[in-house]
Amino acid sequence: MARDPFVVHVARLRRAPGTSAHEVRRGPVALAGPLDERGIDPGRSVVPLGAEAECDVTLRAFEGGIAAVGTVRAPWVGICRRCAVGVSGELRIAVHERFGDAPIAEDELYPITDDTIDLGPLVRDAIVLDLPMAPLCREDCRGLCPQCGTDRNEARCDCVAPPDPRWANLDVLR
Repeated sequence: MARDPFVVHVARLRRAPGTSAHEVRRGPVALAGPLDERGIDPGRSVVPLGAEAECDVTLRAFEGGIAAVGTVRAPWVGICRRCAVGVSGELRIAVHERFGDAPIAEDELYPITDDTIDLGPLVRDAIVLDLPMAPLCREDCRGLCPQCGTDRNEARCDCVAPPDPRWANLDVLR
């Protein structure tokens, strides 16, 4: 049975509130949806299938739990919302979360089970909340021409937008 890379034993840390330990854990994160041949979900940005996320945190014991403060890093891929070109990047997310014996619904704590904490749900939650919803290949992306489909970043086209019928009555004033 494979060992989960995000599970950390914290029994020693819990015995001495106020102490801390540094942990760096790497492992795959299952966030991918239906991917195309390039490994990209056409509807949103995702962590590529098989890619590893890194959780670099300092665990600090407090009475009744453990605080995890640090960063989560993970690669992502997606499609530019303007020109439909594949884009990628790396997430660097600051995290400050708590683990405790109380149920999650009560105090919004991640659980401590058998003197272990699982950083996996923390990593997944941080990544899902920080993934770009509508990525761009670059800030000044000009997109595709709606008439002919030319990528305006690579070439110019002479297409003229059709008149908007809602404004047709005002055109007579010109």
